[in-house]
Amino acid sequence: MMTIDPVAVGMAIDLATDELMAQMGPQGWWEGRLSSSALSTATAISALCCGSGQASGGNAEEAMVGRAVNWLVENQNGDGGWGDTPQSPSNLPTTLLAWSALRLGKGGETCGGVLERTARYVDIKAGGQNRIVKAVGDIYGEDGTFAVPILMNCALAGLVQWERVPALPFELAAFPQSWYRMLRLQVVSYALPALIAIGLAIHHRHRRGNPITRALRSLVETMVLRKLQHIQPEGGGFLEAVPLTSFVAMSLIPHLGAGNAVASGCLEFLRHTHRPDGSWPIDSNLSVWLTSAAVAALEQAGRLGRIEERGTLAWLVRQQCKVKHPYTGAAPGGWGWTHLPGGVPDVDDTSGAILALWSANADGANATQEGCAAGVRWLLDIQNRDGGWPTFCRGWGKLPFDRSSPDLTAHALRALHRVYPQGRRGRVSRAMATGLRYLGSHQQTDGSWRPLWFGNQGRGDLANPVLGTARVLRALEELAAGGAEARLGVKYLLAAQNGDGGWGSGPDTEPTTEETAVAVGALAGWRSVESVDDALSRGVSWLLRAMDSGLWKKAAPIGLYFSNLWYSERMYPLIWTLDAMGRVAAVQTGKAPPLVTAV
Repeated sequence: MMTIDPVAVGMAIDLATDELMAQMGPQGWWEGRLSSSALSTATAISALCCGSGQASGGNAEEAMVGRAVNWLVENQNGDGGWGDTPQSPSNLPTTLLAWSALRLGKGGETCGGVLERTARYVDIKAGGQNRIVKAVGDIYGEDGTFAVPILMNCALAGLVQWERVPALPFELAAFPQSWYRMLRLQVVSYALPALIAIGLAIHHRHRRGNPITRALRSLVETMVLRKLQHIQPEGGGFLEAVPLTSFVAMSLIPHLGAGNAVASGCLEFLRHTHRPDGSWPIDSNLSVWLTSAAVAALEQAGRLGRIEERGTLAWLVRQQCKVKHPYTGAAPGGWGWTHLPGGVPDVDDTSGAILALWSANADGANATQEGCAAGVRWLLDIQNRDGGWPTFCRGWGKLPFDRSSPDLTAHALRALHRVYPQGRRGRVSRAMATGLRYLGSHQQTDGSWRPLWFGNQGRGDLANPVLGTARVLRALEELAAGGAEARLGVKYLLAAQNGDGGWGSGPDTEPTTEETAVAVGALAGWRSVESVDDALSRGVSWLLRAMDSGLWKKAAPIGLYFSNLWYSERMYPLIWTLDAMGRVAAVQTGKAPPLVTAV
């Protein structure tokens, strides 16, 4: 039996709701704040330095680079390296990019001691400057998505020779978009701009190689540059991602100049996203993702009235993609993670938007129902043959962030079930059945599931099975799929709880608000399993203590951006704590949130 004071839970819901609403923007949605990133800051410095003297930034741009260099210097770790966030341990890729940036940004003139410490760190981790290429290759294997950009940046800074930077087959971008998954590209689907721009940069620097291949690449150069310009968003930032946009800029400027249309757009994006403290975040924002999650949490906690007359749901409906996306070729009907032009529709954000809109649409507005129905069709079209769901594109499945994953699959199943709670014959029911089979086949032997978009820096394998398992259990609960897999998943969460009642990413890892909240929220639906009530009581007590101390608002770097780049988001603890407390309150009162039951 749970021993949780319902009054304390109610007060926690009120506090979390107040904090969440205080972060809402004046236009009725949440923008959030991503952590500053050493990696983003480093790549932006390198890009701006490549354009120095060619662009219109002038003294203001020099001052921007100076502030950025100072931020990097101030955030160097004690071992001489840099991590992705100020809370992250050092890693070799980010350190190499920071080293390159300081060399290009003239940091060596005033930061000699910093560079010496950096060189020592690289000597230890890579085995010396002459082994950088091998060390980077060992980290990323066959996936050139991030390895080649890092080495290209190092080559610009004189840390490695251009001849040692692997070539990228940018000529493949000349083929129709629908062919890409069959061409075995060396980068993941979202990295097409890098394939083109970096491939061109290496082509212009390499003077050796197969003469026929070089001639072919020269012939298609104009064609692929036109394609690159076509897929560049209006705001200039590819995917709203600072690293990707920076890599494109530093690739093009040396041989096309900063006045090139694509390069100029990239530089303008970097100027616009620069923070006053000198840093850059990993991406502009996660506005759609956060707003969907916030609406769902408010609905779960019975506090949707707080967003009445704010236009939140109408704003979320407007963010749905209404035309074929020029970047990935995605059909209309999906949602991306941001309202900004660089966003791309994906499974996680589409599922989150459907869950938020459908559950909150008590009045049955036609526009909302039609949008959700279109979103369901979009999800059905992108499901992979293995039954799981990928991030952006159906059928790639070769490299990380293109394969099906349990967290995305669980989220998509919840969205399908929310719109069709009684199931539906035909395509929807088949999709849900194969999705459940996918989840069953991808459960780990310890009962956990591994998520794609979240991890934990404190684990040797960097995975976050607590968060992944919690997300899958939410789906299995809602679909009433409480078989052996679900019981094993619950037992895993019980075993992973720390003695103080909190959860990290697994047994004996430091607990965080985010991981504790998602575990509590998941277990609230599985009270029939032995020992769950005790675990819930201890988990809620941990959250209440964190709220009393104020530590619950300290965001942890558990988010994984493209190519396993760490980030934290200040809204995650607020949203997920509200959702967890709402789930617990519903258990205590026996009231489940009402669902709309028909399209």
